[in-house]
Amino acid sequence: MGTVHKLRGPQVTVSEAVEAFLAHYVADLAPKTRTAYSATLALFTAEFGDADAFGLDPDALATWFRSRWGERSASTWNQNRSALKSAASWWNEGIRRTEGQHWGIPDLFARIGPRDVPAKGDRALTREQIRRLLDDTRVPIRERALWALLYESAARVHEVLALNVEDVDAQNHRAKVVRKGGASDTIIWQRQGAMLLSRYLKGRKRGPLFVTERAARRDLGLAAADLDERGRARLSYDQGEDIFKRWSGGATFHQLRHSSLSHDADAGTGAPMLMAKSGHKDIRSLARYAKVSTEGLAKHQRDSDPNRRAPLRLRLSSSCARGGRSR
Repeated sequence: MGTVHKLRGPQVTVSEAVEAFLAHYVADLAPKTRTAYSATLALFTAEFGDADAFGLDPDALATWFRSRWGERSASTWNQNRSALKSAASWWNEGIRRTEGQHWGIPDLFARIGPRDVPAKGDRALTREQIRRLLDDTRVPIRERALWALLYESAARVHEVLALNVEDVDAQNHRAKVVRKGGASDTIIWQRQGAMLLSRYLKGRKRGPLFVTERAARRDLGLAAADLDERGRARLSYDQGEDIFKRWSGGATFHQLRHSSLSHDADAGTGAPMLMAKSGHKDIRSLARYAKVSTEGLAKHQRDSDPNRRAPLRLRLSSSCARGGRSR
């Protein structure tokens, strides 16, 4: 750990505390962790930077933390909590190793507990859950069209939200997208997605495919490519997912992609077709999503069993035929 310099005066601001942590602890971490910690602490500093780090109210901090990450996944919640807890721990434990440098900052995060992260195998929604979401007429048509495209195509969310109306071949239920890594590819959806999308577009010919309900403020300075004819802006990931979470009971956009691939795998779809649908280039990455259920495996075993007994009606028909020939 690098040399820690004493801070001026008896008060330590949040900005000063974060600066010391970034310089003498985060600098030694792996690049990915360093980036994540820096992003979390930048938000923390933006909110509380001038405040006395000794006097922060854990209740106020918990309220802020929930407003930032309360609607995000358990993994995201825990990652940001871990960054802040690491900073507080270093302030009180790491610096204590240098004589006179213990700051005595209380546990700022006593009101923020960790969340349980669901097992990966439990992330797929059921077919019935998907059907209810897409058939629920109380849900605005924009949301149902977006959810249908995400589920039926198994595309990544950013791939669909980046689409313009001009990219869509409505007659053939497909669109050109830019995949992760920059490669061009085609996604294809099914009949329900096509019907919902047609109802949503109402003849629109250009602009972002999925847009906000109201026109964007002019002072935002959005590019013309991100506005439709009525000045509505491209729908953002966060806004779209917040709405999906409310209607789905907390599920995430990513679970639509996961569910699509899992349901296809359950139905016996092979790896090459699944990879063409999802845009995966590595079968090991696909394997994390395309989980076959116990029921799906049991059905496959029954259907492919060469020694399975024929249905009763077929056995009776075969018996009668043999009996007729014997006479």
